[in-house]
Amino acid sequence: MHALRFDNAFVRDLPGDPETGPDVRQVHGALYSRVEPTPVAAPVLLAHSAEMAATLGFSEADVASAEFAAVFGGNALLDGMQPYAANYGGHQFGHWAGQLGDGRAISLGETINAAGERWELQLKGAGPTPYSRSADGRAVLRSSIREFLCSEAMHHLGVPTTRALSLVGTGDAVVRDMFYDGHPQAEPGAIVCRVAPSFIRFGNFELPASRGDNEVLQKLLDFCIRRDFPELSGAGGDLYAQWFAQVCERTAVLMAHWMRVGFVHGVMNTDNLSILGLTIDYGPYGWIDNYDPDWTPNTTDAGRRRYRYGQQPQVAYWNLSRLAGALSVLIPVEVLQDGLRRYVDTYNAAEGDSIARKLGLRECGESDVVLMQELRDWLQRHEADMTIFFRALAKVDVASDIADTQVFADAWYDAEKRDEGEAALRAWLARYAERARADAMPASERVARMNAANPRYVLRNYLAQQAIDRAEQGDPDGVRELLEVMRRPFEDQPGREAFAAKRPDWARVKAGCSMLSCSS
Repeated sequence: MHALRFDNAFVRDLPGDPETGPDVRQVHGALYSRVEPTPVAAPVLLAHSAEMAATLGFSEADVASAEFAAVFGGNALLDGMQPYAANYGGHQFGHWAGQLGDGRAISLGETINAAGERWELQLKGAGPTPYSRSADGRAVLRSSIREFLCSEAMHHLGVPTTRALSLVGTGDAVVRDMFYDGHPQAEPGAIVCRVAPSFIRFGNFELPASRGDNEVLQKLLDFCIRRDFPELSGAGGDLYAQWFAQVCERTAVLMAHWMRVGFVHGVMNTDNLSILGLTIDYGPYGWIDNYDPDWTPNTTDAGRRRYRYGQQPQVAYWNLSRLAGALSVLIPVEVLQDGLRRYVDTYNAAEGDSIARKLGLRECGESDVVLMQELRDWLQRHEADMTIFFRALAKVDVASDIADTQVFADAWYDAEKRDEGEAALRAWLARYAERARADAMPASERVARMNAANPRYVLRNYLAQQAIDRAEQGDPDGVRELLEVMRRPFEDQPGREAFAAKRPDWARVKAGCSMLSCSS
């Protein structure tokens, strides 16, 4: 199998736990603990990302080998791998939770590919670590499929994200209480190898700051800038100020992308936000079907709806404020405040750009923000499918005085609400057409601009659940087929129209299709 070149900077340059092994403990003065994956009974490759494998230098023969399944199922290590679990804390649902850490993720090492890119390889579900608390460090097949598929689907949607290399079945059963209702059951286990330039989170900085360990905090900050933000090295001005501004900007851009495609993370704790502005930790996420800014897919959040779709940009700002608080012993408060203002400005600009692209306009003015909000209000009141509606909007003939609302026929969930809103929709479309004519963009250019921003296919929960149901019966082909569809989300794919359909009625209440728990 292809030999990887490792440069394990995180464990080389940063302080580690002097104790090794998976025994649960509080770890002070260290940013990681060395621990190896726990072997599984029968690792078998169920699916992989051909793009990510090629990026890392693996051939198709490599991927098909028993060694590949063994390594990425946690049963073997390649030369140069130095496994560890990271130590971090976090605010969970608005409350400080103390030490958390990689409870079921083990990083194998940082590899440098032929293009000189750094990629950290991390197994999720690889067994217990010092941060597993009372859990077993494993992951079940259903959650692993969801993480594998969504990592790649988000990438192809143009959303910054961690990636997924492989999905390996373990041959072991994992016991989980899916709904926390006192009815645990055995489920098939699996391991995802997820890949990113860095898995450092806001919580990595929060934990040493909470303990007053400023020396460790300083080392992590300097390391993060040196390794993960090399473009800032040697730049003029205050390096820390530039770095924090970059973190705020990247987070703002990420939020605008989530809102553009209708993605709801579901558990935006500070330990689940990446310092690189990547989508990280795919747990109880969901996709907006009928447009509803108050919707959350997370059963744990069903009461407060802290992490609902429409509040994600505000939560990201709150999380950045917690990060700023952790850094305030090293960075002047006014510098951190400047960074937070940069977040607001960047998000507003990115949201404006998103509005312009989704509506097929050259740029977004204040009146266009109002126009978009009127449409969103209408979509919510009349239970229209977000993805289908915006994709169909490109079919509206803006040169005509009377819009054909039949282009939206597939977007309705409630015929009565559709009929009630018909007149208001026609009035909105008339205003939109007038605005588009004033923009004077050629029709073909307008349609292409809209279709590049409004996907035809998104990873709806019910689609993922159908693939999970097949895989749990021993057929992983549904996972592979769905991955193939999601590789080209902006293209019309003849014969695959079913993957673009709105949520069926049976999926409103089916487990895994509407609300999900944090259980893995």
